[in-house]
Amino acid sequence: MFSIGKNIVEGALNTTGDLAGSVINAGSNIAGQISNIGGQKIKGKVILMRSNVLDFTEFHSSLLDNFTELLGGGVSLQLISATQTSALDSRGKVGKKAFLEKWLTSIPPLFAGESVFQVNFTWEDGFGFPGAFFIQNGHTSEFFLKSLTLEDVPGYGRVHFDCNSWVYPSGRYKKDRMFFANNTYLPSDTPNPLRKYREEELLTLRGDGTGERKEWDRIYDYDIYNDLSEPGDGRPILGGSQFPYPRRGRTGRPREWKDSNYESRLPVISGLNIYVPRDENFGHLKLSDFLGFALKSLVSTVQPALVNMVDFSPGEFDKFQDVHNLYEGGLPVPLDVFRNLTKDFTPPMFQELFRTDNDQRFLKFSPPQVVKEDKFAWQTDEEFAREMLAGVNPLIIRRLEEFPPKSKLNSNKYGDQHSKITEEDIKFGLEGLTVDEALNQKRLYILDHHDALMPYLRKINSTKTKTYATRTLLFLKEDGTLRPLVIELSLPHPQGDQFGANSKQYFPAEEGVQKSIWQLAKAYVVVNDAGYHQLISHWLNTHAVQEPFVIATHRQLSVLHPIHKLLVPHYKDTMFINAFARQVLVNGDGLLERTHFQSKYAMELSSYIYKEWNFNEQALPADLIKRGVAVEDASSPHGLKLLIEDYPFAVDGLEIWSTIKTWVTNYCSLYYKDDSAIQNDVELQSWWKEAREKGHADKKNETWWPKLQNFNELVETCTTIIWISSALHAAVNFGQYPYGGFIPNRPTISRRHMPEVGSAEYKELESKPEKAYLNTINSMLQTLLGVSLIEILSRHASDEVYLGQRASIEWTSDKAALEVFENFGKQVFEVESRIIERNKDVNLKNRTGPVNVPYTLLLPSSTEGLTGRGIPNSISI
Repeated sequence: MFSIGKNIVEGALNTTGDLAGSVINAGSNIAGQISNIGGQKIKGKVILMRSNVLDFTEFHSSLLDNFTELLGGGVSLQLISATQTSALDSRGKVGKKAFLEKWLTSIPPLFAGESVFQVNFTWEDGFGFPGAFFIQNGHTSEFFLKSLTLEDVPGYGRVHFDCNSWVYPSGRYKKDRMFFANNTYLPSDTPNPLRKYREEELLTLRGDGTGERKEWDRIYDYDIYNDLSEPGDGRPILGGSQFPYPRRGRTGRPREWKDSNYESRLPVISGLNIYVPRDENFGHLKLSDFLGFALKSLVSTVQPALVNMVDFSPGEFDKFQDVHNLYEGGLPVPLDVFRNLTKDFTPPMFQELFRTDNDQRFLKFSPPQVVKEDKFAWQTDEEFAREMLAGVNPLIIRRLEEFPPKSKLNSNKYGDQHSKITEEDIKFGLEGLTVDEALNQKRLYILDHHDALMPYLRKINSTKTKTYATRTLLFLKEDGTLRPLVIELSLPHPQGDQFGANSKQYFPAEEGVQKSIWQLAKAYVVVNDAGYHQLISHWLNTHAVQEPFVIATHRQLSVLHPIHKLLVPHYKDTMFINAFARQVLVNGDGLLERTHFQSKYAMELSSYIYKEWNFNEQALPADLIKRGVAVEDASSPHGLKLLIEDYPFAVDGLEIWSTIKTWVTNYCSLYYKDDSAIQNDVELQSWWKEAREKGHADKKNETWWPKLQNFNELVETCTTIIWISSALHAAVNFGQYPYGGFIPNRPTISRRHMPEVGSAEYKELESKPEKAYLNTINSMLQTLLGVSLIEILSRHASDEVYLGQRASIEWTSDKAALEVFENFGKQVFEVESRIIERNKDVNLKNRTGPVNVPYTLLLPSSTEGLTGRGIPNSISI
């Protein structure tokens, strides 16, 4: 008790500034409350969430808040008229202060749940429509303001304000916090009394680009990726240099003393305290559940524990059953040893991940779907190929349009990088066709990682990684499945890049050592694909490229703007998860480097790939056409004909894409009646200009950017942004554990090259093929760390909001918009029903495959946890 009292006193001293401000204002506030007695009253209902008073770090704040209430310095609100101006200027008239009632007698709910308060406003005749309100927090702690609802406003009836924002003590702000009613206006349609308020609010959100940001700041600004590592470790700054990159949110942290071009990094233990505007932070549910702290603990506590733990274990897996034991019984290491190594774990952070039994085993993982039905089906060629269409990275396969495959790398720098595959190599698998006939019939496909990796392969292989740049040719069979024909593994020429590539071909085999060699060749392909997936398909092409749009939207589009209301649900938590990723995942020596083959060159390689990024090609139809797996066809659904008809990602994705586009079209048509309305929308044009020129500054001069001068461009742009945030991210994220949780199926690292005949490794491959395979891919430590990571990343949070849903049913007062959105939700549900039916069709072999795992990654709905389905509105994990 004495320690608690001491904490309260210390807390009070720490908040003296806020308390002093509250006391100073108390007298005037009491006077204001007295002056409000009498006159017509308008009842209001405020819903908010207090800081968690059960947390002793907040306990002193609760006492001080009660003290300020006694002094009359509580929470006050003032309505702002949208129809009547003040006597001083053109701004809307401001009403008298009204105070939240019964703060002292309202019992704070458990775990920061919602509290409801009444507020009575003095109504003045002729005040008009209350289009906004000011709020002052006279307490010493912040609260989350969900909404204000006014009842029986004369002439207008019910008026709702959807707020959803943290409100800190008033002393933390230069201007009082302000919220608008949930009406929707283009800038030119904004009521005159609200125009300056609208403009000033956007200025506040932009800030002035200086100073270190504090948790109560509401400033959105841009910065380069100079916060991933410390100076001198060989990793470059990304953005604004020879290493182009999307911009991130600015924190303003101090620069490194060794090199002022780098921003100082936070200690790992501070990972959850990195600055993003507070409203972009995880909600209290996500922070309190598994996702919030598990990632932080994985880095600060679990990773070193696993390193030490391997000393108590065999250190390597000898056979596939050893890996299966992770799901069937856990790792055979004494539990008391594990407890000593992990004594700092804080439950319930890892109560799911680190399930323990009483048989001296721990780290018992959930069984991944890919080995639930059949332990061996993952090894088949059919499943290897199927996952290119229905796995976690179904975005790379393309139709082969010329044979042999050609490289686009600069031959002056890299020499001859063209494939050395011949017709003789593949004719056995073409079902009697010649190569030309197979090309003309559009039945040859390729998974090509060669050009993306070769420029960095020499550097990557100078680390502990030993891998190849790969090409895999496949033939489309009559039954709609793909048959692998040949795998080409390439290395840089030992005498220098200018001498081209050293390439060798490997072919399917059913028995003997050749079968084992073929399995290893497939493993090298998957290592390429898994690394490209995590770094490019997932991180770069969803997380990183979206952050500039998040920032630009808040800086340039008012909350009153229809496009702001359209897009904001698809930005939830993105800035925070990206900031956290820079702290522990994609940073130098972070989890991605430790668990993927690119090692210390991972982010530099992603910058190299970003050079070819094109916003327009992120639209699903454009992507499918570019890869040659679809052609335009007005008679086909969605205007495209798929050349691989049983392509689960493309089939389901096109339905989702078209449903999103229909919603965006119907919604935007409510506000933009012609192209001139788009061209003359100053906020919209500023938003798009800034997203291109500041957010993606290194690509601002690209000619392919949409001009946003007509309705079709607006719809396509917004549809693409929503697609990336929702369905595209879902497709590449939530299948990570179902497919990659069994590392032999999707290894992310290769530690040695293909064994040469006569070597000890070759003899091991002959006598112990499983051991040779496992000694080539991820080590035990890398497996445990990698599987732990993707089990976390593949989970849905408890507060997830899915496509076709909104967190608030009153996100707009526009009834027409609400009706259009309701129809959108119904269409999403219908898409889900059709996907479920397709998964039951036994003729669609790629939908389940030999492993009997239905393609569910684009099923829109999900429950909490590890489900392998669900499309959240935003990139939130």
